[in-house]
Amino acid sequence: QLHVVESGGGLVQPGGSLRLSCVASDFTLGDVAIGWFRQAPGKEREGVSCLASVGSRATYADSVEGRFTISRDKAENTVYLHMTNLKVEDTGIYYCAAQRGYYYGLRPENYDSWGQGTQVTVSS
Repeated sequence: QLHVVESGGGLVQPGGSLRLSCVASDFTLGDVAIGWFRQAPGKEREGVSCLASVGSRATYADSVEGRFTISRDKAENTVYLHMTNLKVEDTGIYYCAAQRGYYYGLRPENYDSWGQGTQVTVSS
């Protein structure tokens, strides 16, 4: 089991920005693929963005394309999700997930290790 911890959630107005962090505590993030997922009340968990373990291959859900950016800081052993132009429908608990290997896409079932989640609320 790989341990990751998310942070950076909060309350923001529509049109605002947040940066979520996913920190690895006992492994090197460069060795694993990372996915960001979210779950709104009463809805299934959905993939938001993912990053391959090597290089810069990244995928985004259509709903966040052009607004969210995933990135890795090797020195900090952290993967970030930069979220801009936030919308009310972006509200939910955001989870970071990790899986050893190169790339696993946006399907939650492809990831074995999950953080505890961080709440993002977009509201005026």
